[in-house]
Amino acid sequence: MKKIAVILSGCGNRDGSELQESLSLLLAIDRRGWQYQCFAPDGFYDVVNHASGVETGETRDILVESARIARGNIKPLSDYRPEDFDALALPGGMGAARNLSTYAYDGAGMSVMESVEDAILATIKVSKPVCAMCIAPMVLAKVLGKKGVCITLGSDSNEASAAARQLGAKTQSCGPTEVCVDDRLRVFTTPAYMAASRISEIFDGAENMVARLSEAL
Repeated sequence: MKKIAVILSGCGNRDGSELQESLSLLLAIDRRGWQYQCFAPDGFYDVVNHASGVETGETRDILVESARIARGNIKPLSDYRPEDFDALALPGGMGAARNLSTYAYDGAGMSVMESVEDAILATIKVSKPVCAMCIAPMVLAKVLGKKGVCITLGSDSNEASAAARQLGAKTQSCGPTEVCVDDRLRVFTTPAYMAASRISEIFDGAENMVARLSEAL
């Protein structure tokens, strides 16, 4: 049975992991008969009111909030060992851009949380696949850009794609249910809400990404 490690970044599309993307990813993994284990890094993040879009001034713990999505079955990212898993996956949501990285604040001058970068590089080092949805491929652009990783962020002409190319990544335009595959680095990405307008498209994109991942395992 295949086992997939999933990195979450909080709970909620404006300041954490996007719930619809996260659940679609977990469901797509489960429907394959595979297992998943959720992880989250240690640290705190600034909370956004999801009704108004305004920061509240409150901070919350990334791992504790991510546990809401994982129904409590979550481990600190420091416990992740790539040899124990078949692939690593990152759903989207602004948590990828605000918590796992600083893309939301710094654009192409972004940095990535050390534990997240270490997890990605360790996975690539042992030639295991990495998957990412929505804005999360920006994290891969920063970590793997110098390796010339190919990703999708939806339209090839949007601001995020331009920033990814500044970091050395190659970008590919994809529709909401399509998958960009980097065969050399074994990286699989899908646009999700960077392109989608319906929750059904989110699930189809996650399902298609996991299907392509299955072909590589």
